[in-house]
Amino acid sequence: MSNTATYSATEHLRDGSPVEIRGLRPEDEADMLAALDQTSPQSLQRRFFAMKRHFSDKERAFFMEVDFSNHVALVVLAAQAGRDIIVGGGRYVVFEPGRAEMAFVVVDAWQGRGVGSILMDHLGRIAVNSGLHELTAEVLPENKAMLAVFGKFGFKPDARSDPHTIHLARRLGQASR
Repeated sequence: MSNTATYSATEHLRDGSPVEIRGLRPEDEADMLAALDQTSPQSLQRRFFAMKRHFSDKERAFFMEVDFSNHVALVVLAAQAGRDIIVGGGRYVVFEPGRAEMAFVVVDAWQGRGVGSILMDHLGRIAVNSGLHELTAEVLPENKAMLAVFGKFGFKPDARSDPHTIHLARRLGQASR
């Protein structure tokens, strides 16, 4: 998708609250860090597979400097206290031609409201439009909510055996819901 960097859409959460889904911008870094500060240690563990509160300059560059071709990142913005805040983010990174790995994080106070499903839907559409044929994800077995979101979108566990993570994959072009 040639305009992915300027991608923007409006959706409504399960409770009817409007949110904006848009491409991550370099100027979002402070808001991204603020969102992580509002995210519990358990949620950060589920996203990064390690306790993360601080990021090295190299990690920050990786998360913030996306090319919207091989590394696509979207954020979800919601109004709170008179300003828009980041309540979730998702991305995929191409690891070989036609295949990309996805990851998500949703601020705890916004979990269970449909933020993850909205991100999945939009990233899936971008992936299809970009010519990808498979999306994958690594999920901790105890992350039942994220496993449910991936399952809703047709991801299936693959044969890869790792006792610490569940490897999921979805061929694109199949029904997503």
